[in-house]
Amino acid sequence: MTLRLALVGAFPFPLAQGSQRFFADQGRALRHAGAHVTAFTYGTGEGSPPADLELRRAPVWTSPPRLGSGFSARKPLADLALAQRLLAAHRESRFDAVLAHNAEAALAGFAARARGGPPVVYVAHTLWEHELESHLPWPAAARAAGTRIPGGARLGAKLDRLCARRADAVVVLTEAARRALAPHAEGPVARIPPGWRPEPIPSPEDVHRACTRRGLEPERYVVYAGNLDRYQGLEHLDAAAAAIPELPCVAVTHATRPAPFGALRTVHVASPRDMRSLVFGAAAIAIPRRVIGGFPLKLIDAMEARRAIVGHEAGLGDLRHGESAWCLPPEAGVAQWASSLASLQQDPALRTRLGAGARAVLESEHAWPKLADRTLQLVASLR
Repeated sequence: MTLRLALVGAFPFPLAQGSQRFFADQGRALRHAGAHVTAFTYGTGEGSPPADLELRRAPVWTSPPRLGSGFSARKPLADLALAQRLLAAHRESRFDAVLAHNAEAALAGFAARARGGPPVVYVAHTLWEHELESHLPWPAAARAAGTRIPGGARLGAKLDRLCARRADAVVVLTEAARRALAPHAEGPVARIPPGWRPEPIPSPEDVHRACTRRGLEPERYVVYAGNLDRYQGLEHLDAAAAAIPELPCVAVTHATRPAPFGALRTVHVASPRDMRSLVFGAAAIAIPRRVIGGFPLKLIDAMEARRAIVGHEAGLGDLRHGESAWCLPPEAGVAQWASSLASLQQDPALRTRLGAGARAVLESEHAWPKLADRTLQLVASLR
């Protein structure tokens, strides 16, 4: 029997950010595995919705005007509209389960379930105990001084426990998230990380052109590729870049807002093709995120490109130091970041070995068909 699944994302869609990409890729993989998938999101987005996903959006007027992540006073209204849209669709043709991406979507799913809606599988993109503070309004001076938001971590931990306890099942992306949420979950907890959807790799000519337009030399720069939100930890890469001026460090992003960096150069790109070309042309890829529990989609891109990856252990999934990445401890400071990047630049053989190790992990652990089958098995166990 074909499973009917609702994918719920409390965010604008489509949008060139990791959460939205994971959401869309999971939906496609589940559909290819035989499920009937309907996606539910806010009413706003950037560009045309994908033609290969059935999409139902909340009304535009309920959705936050800002497309990026962060606090918005209109979010509660958007989440209520999302829950109503989900419940109405369920009454038309019943879903076997909701796959609720992140906490707001889970809360919308719980609201629909209370009125006769389907079971809710909480897809935990992160641990809010560690990330919530970066999304709340807080004076810039206080952030720069390292001042914590009073009660921010406690509030995030309560949200983690609430979602785990009320969900019928939980999907986590990392082992750290499994350890944190499993003690509070009433239903099964499965670790199913994001998958890889193979795409054509950029040609050497594409890489050369993309680098030349930005004044970069292939294999002679470090790249971060993704959004510029606070939780990405880019201030650490910025400080490291200042310590190694001979090695250009660039942040390649679709975001168009000004970036508050000093030595870290921001490169704005309009097309995914240009971003991929700059990733494939780098000597090393930096993933400075320190937040525990999530799995950055940019890590999939880095593994695909066979580049040497440098980052904190918490943000590198199954990668292992010396085998498939250069893993830094949580307490690593600017000097250790700068030393690691400089050492890799001077050792092409090590870069090649780490890149090959990362690609091997990608191929063995992140194939979407296998991950989609595991997801469907989890949903089927709830019936």
